[in-house]
Amino acid sequence: MSFVQNLPPSVVAKQARKEGEDDGPQKKSREDYKKMKELEEARKAGTVPAMQDEEGKDINPHIPQYIMQVPWFFGDNRPTLKHQRQQPEKLKQYTSHDQWFKKGVKEGPVGTKFRKGACENCGAMTHKKKDCLERPRKIGAKFTGDNFAPDEHLQPELSFDYEGKRDRWNGYDPEQHKKIYEEFEKIEQAKRLLKEKNIEEDILDGSDKPDIETKVTKGDSDDEDKYADDIDMPGQKFETKQRITVRNLRIREDTAKYLHNLDVNSAYYDPKTRSMREDPFKNTGKEKEAEFHGDNFVRYSGDAQQFAKKQVFAWDAYEHGADVHLQADPTKLMLLAKEVQQRKQDTKVEAKNSILEKYGGEEHLDAPPKQLLMAQTEDYVEYSRHGTVLKGAEKPTVRSKYQEDVYINNHTSVWGSYWNAGRWGYKCCCSFIKESYCTGLAGIEAAQERSLIAVQGEENGADSEGEEEERTLMEQHQDKLQEKKKKKKRKKKQQRKKKRKHSSSSSSSSSSDDESDEDSEEEERRKQKRLAKALKAEAANQKHAEELLALDERKRPYNSMFEARAPTEEEMEAWRMKRRREEDPMSQFD
Repeated sequence: MSFVQNLPPSVVAKQARKEGEDDGPQKKSREDYKKMKELEEARKAGTVPAMQDEEGKDINPHIPQYIMQVPWFFGDNRPTLKHQRQQPEKLKQYTSHDQWFKKGVKEGPVGTKFRKGACENCGAMTHKKKDCLERPRKIGAKFTGDNFAPDEHLQPELSFDYEGKRDRWNGYDPEQHKKIYEEFEKIEQAKRLLKEKNIEEDILDGSDKPDIETKVTKGDSDDEDKYADDIDMPGQKFETKQRITVRNLRIREDTAKYLHNLDVNSAYYDPKTRSMREDPFKNTGKEKEAEFHGDNFVRYSGDAQQFAKKQVFAWDAYEHGADVHLQADPTKLMLLAKEVQQRKQDTKVEAKNSILEKYGGEEHLDAPPKQLLMAQTEDYVEYSRHGTVLKGAEKPTVRSKYQEDVYINNHTSVWGSYWNAGRWGYKCCCSFIKESYCTGLAGIEAAQERSLIAVQGEENGADSEGEEEERTLMEQHQDKLQEKKKKKKRKKKQQRKKKRKHSSSSSSSSSSDDESDEDSEEEERRKQKRLAKALKAEAANQKHAEELLALDERKRPYNSMFEARAPTEEEMEAWRMKRRREEDPMSQFD
Protein backbone atom coordinates (compact mmCIF):
# COMPACT_ATOMS: atom_id res chain seq x y z
CA MET A 1 0.00 0.00 0.00
CA SER A 2 1.43 3.30 -1.02
CA PHE A 3 0.00 6.80 -0.94
CA VAL A 4 -1.10 8.28 -4.28
CA GLN A 5 -2.34 11.84 -4.25
CA ASN A 6 -5.94 12.19 -5.42
CA LEU A 7 -6.16 15.49 -7.30
CA PRO A 8 -9.34 17.39 -8.28
CA PRO A 9 -10.60 16.95 -11.87
CA SER A 10 -9.69 20.54 -12.82
CA VAL A 11 -6.07 20.07 -11.72
CA VAL A 12 -5.85 16.73 -13.55
CA ALA A 13 -7.15 18.36 -16.77
CA LYS A 14 -4.72 21.25 -16.42
CA GLN A 15 -1.79 18.88 -15.96
CA ALA A 16 -2.92 16.83 -18.96
CA ARG A 17 -3.01 19.93 -21.15
CA LYS A 18 0.41 21.00 -19.92
CA GLU A 19 1.94 17.56 -20.55
CA GLY A 20 0.34 17.50 -24.05
CA GLU A 21 1.92 20.80 -24.94
CA ASP A 22 5.38 19.49 -23.98
CA ASP A 23 6.08 15.94 -25.04
CA GLY A 24 2.71 14.28 -24.34
CA PRO A 25 1.53 12.62 -21.12
CA GLN A 26 4.26 10.93 -19.13
CA LYS A 27 3.29 7.58 -17.61
CA LYS A 28 5.02 5.74 -14.80
CA SER A 29 7.43 3.13 -15.98
CA ARG A 30 7.31 -0.55 -15.09
CA GLU A 31 10.23 -0.05 -12.74
CA ASP A 32 8.34 2.58 -10.77
CA TYR A 33 5.31 0.25 -10.34
CA LYS A 34 7.65 -2.56 -9.30
CA LYS A 35 9.30 -0.38 -6.67
CA MET A 36 5.91 0.71 -5.29
CA LYS A 37 4.81 -2.94 -5.08
CA GLU A 38 8.00 -4.02 -3.32
CA LEU A 39 7.69 -1.13 -0.85
CA GLU A 40 4.07 -2.14 -0.11
CA GLU A 41 5.06 -5.78 0.50
CA ALA A 42 7.95 -4.72 2.74
CA ARG A 43 5.62 -2.55 4.84
CA LYS A 44 3.19 -5.45 5.20
CA ALA A 45 6.03 -7.78 6.21
CA GLY A 46 7.31 -5.27 8.76
CA THR A 47 10.79 -4.82 7.33
CA VAL A 48 10.06 -1.20 6.40
CA PRO A 49 8.43 1.31 8.79
CA ALA A 50 4.77 2.03 8.09
CA MET A 51 3.51 5.33 6.78
CA GLN A 52 2.59 7.98 9.32
CA ASP A 53 -0.24 10.50 9.28
CA GLU A 54 -0.07 14.18 10.13
CA GLU A 55 -0.18 13.41 13.88
CA GLY A 56 2.75 10.99 13.69
CA LYS A 57 0.62 7.83 14.15
CA ASP A 58 1.37 4.72 12.10
CA ILE A 59 -1.10 3.71 9.38
CA ASN A 60 -1.87 0.02 9.16
CA PRO A 61 -0.32 -1.24 5.87
CA HIS A 62 -3.04 -3.92 5.52
CA ILE A 63 -5.78 -1.31 5.06
CA PRO A 64 -7.17 -1.42 1.50
CA GLN A 65 -6.22 1.34 -0.90
CA TYR A 66 -9.80 2.58 -1.40
CA ILE A 67 -10.18 3.12 2.35
CA MET A 68 -6.87 4.89 2.88
CA GLN A 69 -7.18 7.02 -0.27
CA VAL A 70 -8.34 10.56 0.58
CA PRO A 71 -11.16 11.94 -1.64
CA TRP A 72 -10.17 14.83 -3.86
CA PHE A 73 -12.75 17.16 -2.26
CA PHE A 74 -11.26 16.56 1.21
CA GLY A 75 -8.19 18.65 0.24
CA ASP A 76 -5.36 16.74 1.94
CA ASN A 77 -1.99 16.09 0.27
CA ARG A 78 -0.54 13.75 2.93
CA PRO A 79 -1.39 10.15 3.95
CA THR A 80 -4.10 10.31 6.60
CA LEU A 81 -7.17 8.54 7.93
CA LYS A 82 -8.88 11.67 9.18
CA HIS A 83 -11.62 11.32 6.57
CA GLN A 84 -12.62 7.93 8.08
CA ARG A 85 -13.09 9.32 11.60
CA GLN A 86 -15.99 11.33 12.94
CA GLN A 87 -15.58 14.99 12.12
CA PRO A 88 -15.16 17.38 15.08
CA GLU A 89 -17.95 19.70 13.92
CA LYS A 90 -20.42 16.80 14.11
CA LEU A 91 -19.41 15.70 17.61
CA LYS A 92 -21.85 16.61 20.36
CA GLN A 93 -20.39 18.95 22.94
CA TYR A 94 -21.07 18.16 26.60
CA THR A 95 -20.71 20.27 29.69
CA SER A 96 -17.58 19.68 31.75
CA HIS A 97 -17.83 17.84 35.06
CA ASP A 98 -16.88 20.87 37.15
CA GLN A 99 -20.07 22.77 36.18
CA TRP A 100 -23.41 22.28 37.92
CA PHE A 101 -26.67 24.06 38.54
CA LYS A 102 -26.36 27.03 40.87
CA LYS A 103 -28.23 26.93 44.16
CA GLY A 104 -29.67 29.61 46.35
CA VAL A 105 -30.19 33.25 45.49
CA LYS A 106 -27.96 35.95 44.09
CA GLU A 107 -25.53 37.49 46.52
CA GLY A 108 -25.71 41.22 46.91
CA PRO A 109 -28.15 43.88 47.99
CA VAL A 110 -31.90 43.22 47.73
CA GLY A 111 -34.06 45.70 45.86
CA THR A 112 -35.86 48.38 47.87
CA LYS A 113 -38.12 49.65 45.10
CA PHE A 114 -40.52 47.79 42.86
CA ARG A 115 -39.08 47.33 39.37
CA LYS A 116 -41.08 47.06 36.19
CA GLY A 117 -41.60 43.46 35.12
CA ALA A 118 -40.93 42.01 38.59
CA CYS A 119 -43.16 39.59 40.49
CA GLU A 120 -46.16 41.39 41.95
CA ASN A 121 -46.21 39.04 44.97
CA CYS A 122 -42.58 39.06 46.20
CA GLY A 123 -40.81 41.64 44.00
CA ALA A 124 -38.15 39.35 42.44
CA MET A 125 -37.15 39.98 38.83
CA THR A 126 -36.51 36.35 37.84
CA HIS A 127 -40.13 35.15 37.70
CA LYS A 128 -43.73 36.29 37.36
CA LYS A 129 -46.60 36.16 39.82
CA LYS A 130 -48.03 32.91 38.44
CA ASP A 131 -44.62 31.20 38.89
CA CYS A 132 -43.92 32.56 42.38
CA LEU A 133 -43.21 29.90 45.01
CA GLU A 134 -43.53 32.16 48.05
CA ARG A 135 -46.62 32.39 50.20
CA PRO A 136 -49.35 34.46 48.48
CA ARG A 137 -49.41 37.78 50.29
CA LYS A 138 -52.61 39.59 51.11
CA ILE A 139 -51.11 42.76 49.63
CA GLY A 140 -48.31 42.13 47.15
CA ALA A 141 -44.88 43.74 47.20
CA LYS A 142 -45.93 45.86 44.22
CA PHE A 143 -48.33 47.83 46.44
CA THR A 144 -46.59 47.61 49.83
CA GLY A 145 -43.12 48.55 48.54
CA ASP A 146 -41.24 46.61 51.24
CA ASN A 147 -40.01 43.10 52.09
CA PHE A 148 -38.76 42.36 48.58
CA ALA A 149 -37.46 38.82 47.89
CA PRO A 150 -33.94 38.42 46.41
CA ASP A 151 -33.51 37.35 42.79
CA GLU A 152 -32.79 33.71 42.00
CA HIS A 153 -30.01 32.43 39.81
CA LEU A 154 -30.91 32.02 36.15
CA GLN A 155 -29.92 28.41 35.59
CA PRO A 156 -27.77 27.77 32.50
CA GLU A 157 -28.64 25.03 30.03
CA LEU A 158 -26.20 22.25 30.90
CA SER A 159 -25.81 19.17 28.71
CA PHE A 160 -24.15 16.24 30.51
CA ASP A 161 -23.06 12.92 29.06
CA TYR A 162 -23.91 9.50 30.49
CA GLU A 163 -21.34 9.71 33.28
CA GLY A 164 -22.07 13.34 34.08
CA LYS A 165 -25.77 12.65 34.64
CA ARG A 166 -24.95 9.84 37.08
CA ASP A 167 -22.09 11.50 38.96
CA ARG A 168 -23.23 11.51 42.58
CA TRP A 169 -20.57 14.03 43.65
CA ASN A 170 -21.19 16.51 40.85
CA GLY A 171 -22.10 19.87 42.36
CA TYR A 172 -20.82 18.92 45.82
CA ASP A 173 -19.20 21.74 47.74
CA PRO A 174 -16.44 20.58 50.14
CA GLU A 175 -16.79 23.82 52.08
CA GLN A 176 -20.13 22.62 53.47
CA HIS A 177 -18.49 19.55 55.00
CA LYS A 178 -15.71 21.72 56.32
CA LYS A 179 -18.22 23.86 58.21
CA ILE A 180 -19.84 20.78 59.77
CA TYR A 181 -16.43 19.39 60.75
CA GLU A 182 -15.42 22.67 62.39
CA GLU A 183 -18.67 22.77 64.42
CA PHE A 184 -18.14 19.16 65.53
CA GLU A 185 -14.57 19.94 66.59
CA LYS A 186 -15.78 22.89 68.66
CA ILE A 187 -18.31 20.64 70.45
CA GLU A 188 -15.66 17.99 71.14
CA GLN A 189 -13.24 20.61 72.46
CA ALA A 190 -15.94 21.98 74.76
CA LYS A 191 -16.63 18.47 76.08
CA ARG A 192 -12.95 17.89 76.84
CA LEU A 193 -12.66 21.20 78.72
CA LEU A 194 -15.81 20.40 80.72
CA LYS A 195 -14.45 16.96 81.59
CA GLU A 196 -11.12 18.38 82.75
CA LYS A 197 -12.92 20.99 84.84
CA ASN A 198 -15.13 18.35 86.52
CA ILE A 199 -12.12 16.15 87.31
CA GLU A 200 -10.24 19.08 88.88
CA GLU A 201 -13.30 19.94 91.02
CA ASP A 202 -13.60 16.31 92.17
CA ILE A 203 -9.93 16.21 93.13
CA LEU A 204 -10.19 19.48 95.06
CA ASP A 205 -13.37 18.31 96.84
CA GLY A 206 -11.78 14.93 97.63
CA SER A 207 -14.80 12.94 96.41
CA ASP A 208 -14.23 9.68 94.53
CA LYS A 209 -17.70 9.47 92.98
CA PRO A 210 -18.05 11.57 89.81
CA ASP A 211 -21.06 13.79 89.21
CA ILE A 212 -23.84 13.06 86.73
CA GLU A 213 -22.30 15.44 84.18
CA THR A 214 -18.97 13.67 84.56
CA LYS A 215 -20.66 10.34 83.85
CA VAL A 216 -22.26 11.72 80.72
CA THR A 217 -19.05 13.23 79.37
CA LYS A 218 -17.06 10.17 80.32
CA GLY A 219 -19.50 7.87 78.53
CA ASP A 220 -19.39 10.00 75.38
CA SER A 221 -15.60 10.43 75.14
CA ASP A 222 -14.19 7.28 76.74
CA ASP A 223 -11.02 5.64 75.54
CA GLU A 224 -11.49 4.13 72.11
CA ASP A 225 -9.58 0.98 73.03
CA LYS A 226 -12.33 -0.08 75.44
CA TYR A 227 -14.85 -0.36 72.62
CA ALA A 228 -13.04 -3.47 71.38
CA ASP A 229 -14.13 -5.42 74.47
CA ASP A 230 -17.83 -5.07 73.58
CA ILE A 231 -17.43 -6.14 69.95
CA ASP A 232 -18.22 -9.80 69.26
CA MET A 233 -15.93 -11.87 67.12
CA PRO A 234 -17.28 -12.16 63.56
CA GLY A 235 -19.38 -15.28 63.20
CA GLN A 236 -19.17 -16.26 66.89
CA LYS A 237 -22.24 -14.56 68.39
CA PHE A 238 -25.48 -14.63 66.42
CA GLU A 239 -28.28 -12.12 66.82
CA THR A 240 -31.32 -11.65 64.62
CA LYS A 241 -30.93 -7.85 64.60
CA GLN A 242 -27.26 -7.97 63.63
CA ARG A 243 -25.89 -9.04 60.28
CA ILE A 244 -22.22 -9.94 60.07
CA THR A 245 -20.52 -10.90 56.81
CA VAL A 246 -17.10 -12.50 56.76
CA ARG A 247 -15.42 -12.65 53.39
CA ASN A 248 -13.46 -15.72 52.42
CA LEU A 249 -10.19 -13.88 51.93
CA ARG A 250 -6.80 -15.47 51.31
CA ILE A 251 -3.21 -14.49 51.88
CA ARG A 252 -1.69 -12.94 48.79
CA GLU A 253 1.27 -15.34 48.83
CA ASP A 254 -0.95 -18.43 48.71
CA THR A 255 -1.94 -20.03 45.42
CA ALA A 256 -5.47 -19.13 44.30
CA LYS A 257 -7.96 -21.99 44.33
CA TYR A 258 -8.74 -21.76 40.62
CA LEU A 259 -5.04 -22.12 39.75
CA HIS A 260 -4.59 -25.60 41.28
CA ASN A 261 -6.15 -27.31 38.27
CA LEU A 262 -6.62 -25.34 35.06
CA ASP A 263 -8.92 -27.92 33.50
CA VAL A 264 -12.26 -26.35 32.52
CA ASN A 265 -14.21 -29.46 33.58
CA SER A 266 -12.64 -29.58 37.07
CA ALA A 267 -14.28 -28.32 40.26
CA TYR A 268 -16.43 -25.18 39.97
CA TYR A 269 -15.01 -21.96 41.44
CA ASP A 270 -17.51 -19.35 42.61
CA PRO A 271 -15.87 -15.92 42.19
CA LYS A 272 -18.50 -14.13 44.28
CA THR A 273 -17.88 -16.12 47.47
CA ARG A 274 -14.32 -17.19 46.47
CA SER A 275 -15.14 -20.79 47.25
CA MET A 276 -14.37 -24.10 45.53
CA ARG A 277 -16.33 -26.77 47.35
CA GLU A 278 -15.33 -29.88 45.40
CA ASP A 279 -11.88 -31.38 45.03
CA PRO A 280 -10.16 -29.98 41.88
CA PHE A 281 -7.96 -33.12 41.65
CA LYS A 282 -10.87 -35.59 41.78
CA ASN A 283 -10.44 -38.60 39.40
CA THR A 284 -7.02 -37.32 38.26
CA GLY A 285 -4.74 -39.62 40.31
CA LYS A 286 -3.14 -36.66 42.11
CA GLU A 287 -5.34 -36.65 45.23
CA LYS A 288 -2.54 -37.74 47.56
CA GLU A 289 0.05 -35.31 46.21
CA ALA A 290 -2.21 -32.24 46.19
CA GLU A 291 -2.29 -29.78 49.07
CA PHE A 292 -5.82 -28.46 48.43
CA HIS A 293 -8.81 -30.81 48.36
CA GLY A 294 -11.70 -28.34 48.29
CA ASP A 295 -13.54 -26.39 50.95
CA ASN A 296 -15.84 -29.29 51.82
CA PHE A 297 -12.83 -31.44 52.73
CA VAL A 298 -11.86 -28.95 55.42
CA ARG A 299 -15.48 -28.56 56.54
CA TYR A 300 -16.23 -32.24 57.04
CA SER A 301 -12.85 -33.65 58.10
CA GLY A 302 -11.37 -33.92 61.58
CA ASP A 303 -13.22 -32.14 64.37
CA ALA A 304 -14.86 -29.55 62.10
CA GLN A 305 -18.35 -31.02 62.54
CA GLN A 306 -17.99 -31.27 66.31
CA PHE A 307 -16.72 -27.69 66.39
CA ALA A 308 -19.75 -26.52 64.40
CA LYS A 309 -22.11 -28.37 66.75
CA LYS A 310 -20.46 -26.79 69.78
CA GLN A 311 -20.77 -23.36 68.13
CA VAL A 312 -24.51 -23.89 67.55
CA PHE A 313 -24.87 -25.03 71.15
CA ALA A 314 -23.10 -21.86 72.33
CA TRP A 315 -25.51 -19.69 70.31
CA ASP A 316 -28.57 -21.50 71.71
CA ALA A 317 -27.23 -21.29 75.27
CA TYR A 318 -26.50 -17.57 74.86
CA GLU A 319 -30.09 -16.94 73.68
CA HIS A 320 -31.42 -18.82 76.74
CA GLY A 321 -29.39 -16.69 79.14
CA ALA A 322 -26.22 -18.74 79.69
CA ASP A 323 -23.08 -16.59 79.34
CA VAL A 324 -20.81 -19.01 77.45
CA HIS A 325 -18.41 -18.41 74.58
CA LEU A 326 -16.58 -20.91 72.41
CA GLN A 327 -13.31 -18.97 72.16
CA ALA A 328 -13.39 -17.13 75.49
CA ASP A 329 -14.10 -20.16 77.73
CA PRO A 330 -14.10 -23.45 75.77
CA THR A 331 -13.74 -25.65 78.89
CA LYS A 332 -16.88 -24.22 80.45
CA LEU A 333 -18.75 -24.73 77.19
CA MET A 334 -17.64 -28.38 76.88
CA LEU A 335 -18.67 -29.17 80.48
CA LEU A 336 -22.04 -27.47 79.97
CA ALA A 337 -22.66 -29.37 76.70
CA LYS A 338 -21.71 -32.66 78.37
CA GLU A 339 -24.09 -31.98 81.26
CA VAL A 340 -26.97 -31.09 78.90
CA GLN A 341 -26.38 -34.25 76.85
CA GLN A 342 -26.40 -36.40 79.99
CA ARG A 343 -29.67 -34.83 81.14
CA LYS A 344 -31.25 -35.59 77.75
CA GLN A 345 -30.19 -39.24 77.96
CA ASP A 346 -31.50 -39.55 81.54
CA THR A 347 -34.84 -38.00 80.52
CA LYS A 348 -35.23 -40.47 77.62
CA VAL A 349 -34.39 -43.45 79.83
CA GLU A 350 -36.83 -42.32 82.53
CA ALA A 351 -39.63 -41.85 80.00
CA LYS A 352 -38.95 -45.28 78.47
CA ASN A 353 -38.89 -47.03 81.86
CA SER A 354 -42.10 -45.33 83.00
CA ILE A 355 -43.92 -46.45 79.83
CA LEU A 356 -42.65 -50.03 80.19
CA GLU A 357 -43.68 -50.13 83.86
CA LYS A 358 -47.17 -48.88 83.02
CA TYR A 359 -47.90 -50.91 79.88
CA GLY A 360 -45.29 -53.68 79.88
CA GLY A 361 -43.78 -55.33 76.79
CA GLU A 362 -40.10 -55.23 77.67
CA GLU A 363 -39.63 -58.76 76.31
CA HIS A 364 -40.49 -57.54 72.80
CA LEU A 365 -37.72 -54.94 72.88
CA ASP A 366 -35.05 -57.48 73.79
CA ALA A 367 -36.09 -59.96 71.06
CA PRO A 368 -33.79 -60.20 68.01
CA PRO A 369 -35.14 -59.18 64.59
CA LYS A 370 -37.36 -61.55 62.59
CA GLN A 371 -34.71 -61.98 59.90
CA LEU A 372 -32.41 -63.58 62.46
CA LEU A 373 -35.13 -65.68 64.09
CA MET A 374 -36.55 -67.25 60.90
CA ALA A 375 -33.38 -66.90 58.80
CA GLN A 376 -35.63 -65.67 55.99
CA THR A 377 -37.86 -62.75 55.06
CA GLU A 378 -40.57 -61.96 52.51
CA ASP A 379 -39.07 -58.54 51.66
CA TYR A 380 -37.76 -58.63 48.09
CA VAL A 381 -34.56 -56.64 47.54
CA GLU A 382 -32.50 -56.72 44.34
CA TYR A 383 -28.82 -55.79 44.47
CA SER A 384 -26.28 -54.87 41.81
CA ARG A 385 -22.75 -56.24 41.43
CA HIS A 386 -21.42 -53.41 43.56
CA GLY A 387 -23.90 -54.01 46.38
CA THR A 388 -26.23 -51.05 45.76
CA VAL A 389 -30.00 -51.60 46.00
CA LEU A 390 -31.65 -51.67 42.56
CA LYS A 391 -35.16 -52.71 43.51
CA GLY A 392 -36.94 -53.20 46.81
CA ALA A 393 -36.92 -51.49 50.17
CA GLU A 394 -39.01 -48.67 48.71
CA LYS A 395 -40.20 -45.85 50.88
CA PRO A 396 -43.76 -46.25 52.21
CA THR A 397 -46.42 -44.10 50.55
CA VAL A 398 -47.43 -41.03 52.49
CA ARG A 399 -51.09 -41.23 53.59
CA SER A 400 -53.39 -38.60 55.01
CA LYS A 401 -55.09 -38.64 58.39
CA TYR A 402 -58.39 -39.68 56.78
CA GLN A 403 -59.44 -43.26 56.05
CA GLU A 404 -58.39 -44.50 52.63
CA ASP A 405 -59.42 -47.54 50.57
CA VAL A 406 -62.33 -48.41 52.90
CA TYR A 407 -64.99 -50.25 50.84
CA ILE A 408 -68.55 -50.78 52.10
CA ASN A 409 -71.55 -52.85 50.94
CA ASN A 410 -69.45 -55.21 48.82
CA HIS A 411 -68.11 -52.35 46.66
CA THR A 412 -64.61 -52.57 45.18
CA SER A 413 -64.29 -48.80 44.65
CA VAL A 414 -65.03 -45.71 46.73
CA TRP A 415 -67.88 -43.25 46.31
CA GLY A 416 -66.90 -40.61 43.77
CA SER A 417 -64.81 -42.88 41.56
CA TYR A 418 -67.41 -42.70 38.75
CA TRP A 419 -68.95 -39.63 37.12
CA ASN A 420 -71.49 -39.36 34.32
CA ALA A 421 -74.04 -36.76 33.25
CA GLY A 422 -73.20 -34.47 36.17
CA ARG A 423 -73.59 -37.13 38.88
CA TRP A 424 -71.10 -39.07 41.04
CA GLY A 425 -71.25 -42.77 41.78
CA TYR A 426 -69.39 -46.05 42.22
CA LYS A 427 -67.11 -47.23 39.40
CA CYS A 428 -67.55 -50.93 40.19
CA CYS A 429 -71.32 -51.00 39.47
CA CYS A 430 -72.07 -47.54 37.92
CA SER A 431 -74.53 -46.81 40.73
CA PHE A 432 -75.41 -43.20 41.52
CA ILE A 433 -77.05 -43.96 44.91
CA LYS A 434 -74.71 -43.39 47.86
CA GLU A 435 -74.24 -46.30 50.32
CA SER A 436 -76.20 -48.61 48.02
CA TYR A 437 -75.33 -52.29 47.73
CA CYS A 438 -72.98 -53.20 44.89
CA THR A 439 -74.67 -54.96 41.93
CA GLY A 440 -71.43 -55.65 40.04
CA LEU A 441 -71.65 -56.51 36.32
CA ALA A 442 -75.45 -56.41 36.37
CA GLY A 443 -75.38 -52.73 37.35
CA ILE A 444 -72.84 -51.95 34.62
CA GLU A 445 -74.97 -53.71 31.98
CA ALA A 446 -78.09 -51.87 33.15
CA ALA A 447 -76.24 -48.56 32.93
CA GLN A 448 -75.11 -49.41 29.39
CA GLU A 449 -78.71 -50.26 28.40
CA ARG A 450 -79.93 -46.96 29.85
CA SER A 451 -77.31 -45.10 27.89
CA LEU A 452 -78.29 -46.95 24.66
CA ILE A 453 -81.98 -46.18 25.19
CA ALA A 454 -81.12 -42.53 25.85
CA VAL A 455 -79.03 -42.37 22.67
CA GLN A 456 -81.84 -43.94 20.57
CA GLY A 457 -84.36 -41.56 22.04
CA GLU A 458 -82.14 -38.62 21.18
CA GLU A 459 -81.78 -39.85 17.60
CA ASN A 460 -85.55 -40.33 17.18
CA GLY A 461 -86.90 -37.20 18.79
CA ALA A 462 -84.19 -34.93 20.18
CA ASP A 463 -86.07 -31.79 19.25
CA SER A 464 -89.36 -32.82 20.86
CA GLU A 465 -87.64 -33.89 24.11
CA GLY A 466 -85.75 -30.64 24.32
CA GLU A 467 -88.96 -28.70 23.90
CA GLU A 468 -90.72 -30.81 26.55
CA GLU A 469 -87.90 -30.26 29.05
CA GLU A 470 -88.10 -26.54 28.51
CA ARG A 471 -91.90 -26.47 29.01
CA THR A 472 -93.46 -26.40 32.45
CA LEU A 473 -95.63 -29.16 33.87
CA MET A 474 -98.82 -27.11 33.37
CA GLU A 475 -98.05 -26.56 29.67
CA GLN A 476 -97.38 -30.27 29.17
CA HIS A 477 -100.70 -31.08 30.88
CA GLN A 478 -102.59 -28.65 28.64
CA ASP A 479 -100.99 -30.23 25.56
CA LYS A 480 -102.18 -33.67 26.71
CA LEU A 481 -105.73 -32.37 27.21
CA GLN A 482 -105.74 -30.89 23.71
CA GLU A 483 -104.55 -34.23 22.28
CA LYS A 484 -107.38 -35.99 24.12
CA LYS A 485 -109.95 -33.55 22.72
CA LYS A 486 -108.65 -34.17 19.21
CA LYS A 487 -108.97 -37.90 19.76
CA LYS A 488 -112.55 -37.42 20.96
CA LYS A 489 -113.44 -35.44 17.85
CA ARG A 490 -112.00 -38.19 15.66
CA LYS A 491 -113.97 -40.80 17.54
CA LYS A 492 -117.18 -38.77 17.18
CA LYS A 493 -116.69 -38.53 13.45
CA GLN A 494 -116.15 -42.26 13.24
CA GLN A 495 -119.22 -42.88 15.37
CA ARG A 496 -121.41 -40.68 13.18
CA LYS A 497 -120.40 -42.73 10.20
CA LYS A 498 -121.20 -45.91 12.04
CA LYS A 499 -124.63 -44.55 13.16
CA ARG A 500 -125.91 -44.78 9.69
CA LYS A 501 -125.02 -48.41 9.59
CA HIS A 502 -125.62 -49.36 13.19
CA SER A 503 -128.13 -47.21 15.00
CA SER A 504 -127.93 -49.31 18.17
CA SER A 505 -124.28 -48.55 18.83
CA SER A 506 -124.87 -44.79 19.42
CA SER A 507 -125.97 -45.17 23.06
CA SER A 508 -122.86 -47.17 24.05
CA SER A 509 -120.45 -44.62 22.43
CA SER A 510 -121.97 -41.69 24.33
CA SER A 511 -121.62 -43.52 27.65
CA SER A 512 -117.88 -44.27 26.96
CA ASP A 513 -117.25 -40.58 26.21
CA ASP A 514 -118.77 -39.54 29.53
CA GLU A 515 -116.61 -42.07 31.39
CA SER A 516 -113.37 -40.81 29.75
CA ASP A 517 -114.24 -37.19 30.67
CA GLU A 518 -114.79 -38.18 34.30
CA ASP A 519 -111.43 -40.02 34.40
CA SER A 520 -109.51 -37.01 33.03
CA GLU A 521 -111.14 -34.66 35.57
CA GLU A 522 -110.27 -37.04 38.41
CA GLU A 523 -106.67 -37.29 37.25
CA GLU A 524 -106.46 -33.49 37.06
CA ARG A 525 -107.68 -33.16 40.69
CA ARG A 526 -105.07 -35.65 41.89
CA LYS A 527 -102.28 -33.75 40.13
CA GLN A 528 -103.42 -30.48 41.67
CA LYS A 529 -103.37 -32.06 45.15
CA ARG A 530 -99.89 -33.48 44.61
CA LEU A 531 -98.68 -30.10 43.31
CA ALA A 532 -100.09 -28.27 46.37
CA LYS A 533 -98.40 -30.81 48.65
CA ALA A 534 -95.10 -30.36 46.79
CA LEU A 535 -95.35 -26.56 47.08
CA LYS A 536 -95.78 -26.84 50.87
CA ALA A 537 -92.78 -29.19 51.10
CA GLU A 538 -90.65 -26.84 48.94
CA ALA A 539 -91.58 -23.85 51.13
CA ALA A 540 -90.62 -25.83 54.24
CA ASN A 541 -87.30 -26.86 52.67
CA GLN A 542 -86.44 -23.26 51.77
CA LYS A 543 -87.29 -22.08 55.27
CA HIS A 544 -85.13 -24.84 56.76
CA ALA A 545 -82.25 -23.90 54.43
CA GLU A 546 -82.46 -20.24 55.51
CA GLU A 547 -82.32 -21.31 59.19
CA LEU A 548 -79.23 -23.45 58.49
CA LEU A 549 -77.49 -20.59 56.66
CA ALA A 550 -78.17 -18.27 59.60
CA LEU A 551 -76.35 -20.70 61.96
CA ASP A 552 -72.59 -20.83 62.43
CA GLU A 553 -71.07 -23.29 59.97
CA ARG A 554 -69.42 -25.16 62.86
CA LYS A 555 -72.87 -25.81 64.40
CA ARG A 556 -74.60 -26.97 61.22
CA PRO A 557 -75.65 -30.65 61.10
CA TYR A 558 -73.89 -33.07 58.77
CA ASN A 559 -76.37 -34.01 56.00
CA SER A 560 -74.31 -36.29 53.72
CA MET A 561 -76.57 -39.26 54.70
CA PHE A 562 -79.61 -37.51 53.21
CA GLU A 563 -81.83 -39.66 50.99
CA ALA A 564 -80.64 -39.52 47.36
CA ARG A 565 -83.50 -40.07 44.88
CA ALA A 566 -84.80 -38.52 41.69
CA PRO A 567 -87.44 -35.79 42.21
CA THR A 568 -90.99 -36.24 40.91
CA GLU A 569 -92.67 -34.06 38.30
CA GLU A 570 -94.69 -32.26 40.97
CA GLU A 571 -91.55 -31.50 43.02
CA MET A 572 -89.78 -30.15 39.95
CA GLU A 573 -92.79 -27.95 39.13
CA ALA A 574 -92.88 -26.67 42.73
CA TRP A 575 -89.14 -25.89 42.58
CA ARG A 576 -89.63 -23.95 39.35
CA MET A 577 -92.49 -21.97 40.83
CA LYS A 578 -90.67 -21.21 44.10
CA ARG A 579 -87.16 -20.50 42.84
CA ARG A 580 -86.02 -16.90 42.69
CA ARG A 581 -85.15 -15.56 39.28
CA GLU A 582 -82.29 -13.08 39.67
CA GLU A 583 -82.53 -11.89 36.07
CA ASP A 584 -86.15 -10.74 36.67
CA PRO A 585 -86.11 -7.03 37.75
CA MET A 586 -89.42 -7.49 39.63
CA SER A 587 -88.16 -10.46 41.67
CA GLN A 588 -87.06 -8.15 44.49
CA PHE A 589 -90.67 -7.02 45.07
CA ASP A 590 -92.80 -9.60 46.91
